[in-house]
Amino acid sequence: MATDTAHKTARLYRMVMPEHTCPYGLKSKDLLERNGYTVEDHHLTTREETDAFKAKHKVETTPQTFIRDERIGGHDALREYFGEEVKDEDATSYQPVIAIFAVAALMALGLSWAFFEDLFTLRAFEWFLAISMCFLATQKLQDIESFSTMFLNYDLLAQRWVRYGYLYPFGEATSGILMVAGALVWISAPIALFIGTIGAVSVFKAVYIDKRELKCACVGGNSNVPLGFVSLTENLMMIFMGLWMPARALGWF
Repeated sequence: MATDTAHKTARLYRMVMPEHTCPYGLKSKDLLERNGYTVEDHHLTTREETDAFKAKHKVETTPQTFIRDERIGGHDALREYFGEEVKDEDATSYQPVIAIFAVAALMALGLSWAFFEDLFTLRAFEWFLAISMCFLATQKLQDIESFSTMFLNYDLLAQRWVRYGYLYPFGEATSGILMVAGALVWISAPIALFIGTIGAVSVFKAVYIDKRELKCACVGGNSNVPLGFVSLTENLMMIFMGLWMPARALGWF
């Protein structure tokens, strides 16, 4: 943990080359300055100079920060030095899900205000669910190969018909877009009901019956979101919309 000194100075060695400026070097410089340090900023301008620096100090990476002649290390080590959290890349994280649902909710409220001059409308609720479906589908479509591979770990239909894992995100996106528009309900609703029901059964079996600990493919194939409540919520959301939208179209509500 850093301690206060009368004159806080740090030496930073980072790569600054014509074709590459190290982003972690910039982050380290910013972190030092935000903590009140005067930075002696040493640029490593060639690959040879960088390799020589690493060999001299017996380190494998740059940037490297020195405070009072003590080598602190790279950006993560510097964050630890200042008592800041260092992200564990393998740790469970709900951040992608929170971001998706938060932005979807704000967009739904914005649309509700634009169309009805009222934030809290029934249509806002429908937009929230439909936009969330679109965002979740987009996450999957960013790397459909990774998604389909992770999806095969638990989806019962995909395990019997592999191509379903490739079709699923397109079905979710199509259904969500049509529900945002309030159009072609007799196409969007059956799709949502079908994939939502299969998904809910698959997740429930994998998590609550088989007690398996898996990563959720709901926000793409490279996420650290655990399979369970979030994925089940996504599927129940689609089931609800698959039933609700036709009922609304028929004037039942």
